[in-house]
Amino acid sequence: METATLRTERLVLRPWRKSDLEPFAALNADHVVMEHFAHPLTAAETADFVSRIEDRFATSGWGLWAVEVTDRAPFIGYVGLWPADHVEPGAVEVGWRLAHGAWGHGYAPEAAAEVLRFGFEDVGLEEIVSFTTTDNANSRRVMEKIGLHREPSRDFDHPRVDPGRHPHLVRHIFHALGRDEWLAGEQ
Repeated sequence: METATLRTERLVLRPWRKSDLEPFAALNADHVVMEHFAHPLTAAETADFVSRIEDRFATSGWGLWAVEVTDRAPFIGYVGLWPADHVEPGAVEVGWRLAHGAWGHGYAPEAAAEVLRFGFEDVGLEEIVSFTTTDNANSRRVMEKIGLHREPSRDFDHPRVDPGRHPHLVRHIFHALGRDEWLAGEQ
């Protein structure tokens, strides 16, 4: 399947390029960016991740888009949709990871709002979810800005986090938005 290119007022969400790998590896090695993850990623782990992203686009037509700021920055990270079957069967997550220098400009909510539109209109998803560690206030703010609602009954202990090594990263809070709810907000 061909990867769609999405555009917002300031951003382009596009297929990945070979030139994205080096800045993405630097982003994934940044301890500030990776604060709410078990560990920063190595260059090899980053390359494997990009390969999985490209495979996702090839099989489904959606995934994690590389994000650039129009006429300013050729790559600032990713925003997109990703399967979250490890949390709930059939769940699809909207997620983002941007370079620390791109924080605070509203890029994550701007891109994520376009990804929600794509997910509901073009993919036909009935619900899109997002989740993060209990202390990740930045991601929670993005979730709220794009209209996702907190659903405490769906909070969970992340099955891929080792509680012995990272007890503060185990508990995740859950947000969701249904297609009908999104459509009502778009009116």
